[in-house]
Amino acid sequence: MSVRVRRVYDPPEPDDGVRVLVDRLWPRGLAKDAAHVDEWPKGLTPSTELRRWYHAGEGSYEDFRQRYEAELAEPEAAELLDRLRQSARRGRVTLLTASKAPEESHAAVLAGLLKKR
Repeated sequence: MSVRVRRVYDPPEPDDGVRVLVDRLWPRGLAKDAAHVDEWPKGLTPSTELRRWYHAGEGSYEDFRQRYEAELAEPEAAELLDRLRQSARRGRVTLLTASKAPEESHAAVLAGLLKKR
């Protein structure tokens, strides 16, 4: 299974495969046609409450990861995660985020879950 995380602001690469935006909000200052996004499953993104909690610095990345994984276990998110997992089995999936630290973001959590199963 081939899954990777990239910043949405980076130029698309030929080997990106399916490009999936995993942010709830559209990235600031980026035109939709310039992003080359194939899918935008908003139901996979952290809740507004969780996102605000994490960005306020109220918890560690590990706390965030655990809470986000609990949200992803909810039926709607679990179904979207399964669809994304199926896409990853067929070919490369690139998870796109505007996060300045993608390695400590929800996109990294998603990538880890996709690679596990």
